[in-house]
Amino acid sequence: MPHRTHRLVPGPAGRIHLVEQGSGPLVLLLHGFPESWYSWRRQLPVLAAAGYRAVAVDVRGYGRSSKPAAVAAYRMTELVEDNAAVVEALGERSAVVVGHDWGATIAAHSALLRPDVFDAVALLSVPYTPPGGPRPSEVFARLGGEEEFYVSYFQEPGRAEREIEPDVRGWLAGFYAALSADTMPTADAHLMPADPHFVAPGGRLRDRFPTDRLPSWLTEDDLDVYAGEFERTGLTGALNRYRAMDRDWKDLAAHAGAAIRQPSLFLGGTLDASTTWLSDAIDAFPATLPGLRGAHLLDGCGHWIQQERPEEVGRHLTDWLGSVGTGR
Repeated sequence: MPHRTHRLVPGPAGRIHLVEQGSGPLVLLLHGFPESWYSWRRQLPVLAAAGYRAVAVDVRGYGRSSKPAAVAAYRMTELVEDNAAVVEALGERSAVVVGHDWGATIAAHSALLRPDVFDAVALLSVPYTPPGGPRPSEVFARLGGEEEFYVSYFQEPGRAEREIEPDVRGWLAGFYAALSADTMPTADAHLMPADPHFVAPGGRLRDRFPTDRLPSWLTEDDLDVYAGEFERTGLTGALNRYRAMDRDWKDLAAHAGAAIRQPSLFLGGTLDASTTWLSDAIDAFPATLPGLRGAHLLDGCGHWIQQERPEEVGRHLTDWLGSVGTGR
């Protein structure tokens, strides 16, 4: 098995850090919030062994990739062009793109906006919802009643940073645990006063995180990797993706309701709020993802699907890749 190789390649905003393993057809792996290329550590060798050139990137604003200061630099159109630049820098003309969480949304829009480059797309945890509809900030502001939805909480520059950055490691541990199947509280547990996606008036997001345990997929060493990156970089680059959503709404207006027609795959967890809240989007896949080759909800799985269930995710990805004719 070839070793993982770290590389820096040029991108529209400067540099893009990536980790590469294997050779063959290119499969680009995009992480979500608050993660890094490291969230694909279990899939890189699996895809390499199956005959693929697996490449996990640090998305703009994360890790060793460039971190522009302006919120506008984190618009979806900018991130799509980063992905196209990676494909070109690696000497390829096309790739399959796979994403988790925000990475799933970036992967979906990469396929939508650059079908000349991305000829298949797999989405983990967050289903595709076409552009259009009401302004995102207005939608999120209506959620939660007297409480504040986390996406709205993230909008004001510096606000979430003031909560997270004094104790990055502790905050990350709690956030990961709150959304993991084996550490999220059950209905009769008293570990969390309410839904961790919402903030009480005058409170903090972390007030509702578990604080006494790590999920089984996350070792202390794994947590050190994640925390070390964010302690070095801060959280502003990662949070700016949330702050650019209204800009996306304007940028993508011409694509309102557009379907993604390339071969696609969806994987989600039955205990993940991303799949339960967006169940209507999953139901709409026959219209929005007409090239869908599989949609699988993993029973008893939370949000961090490729880390909670690495073997199942690896199997589904390699089976799907083989079905769309990208294998050797």
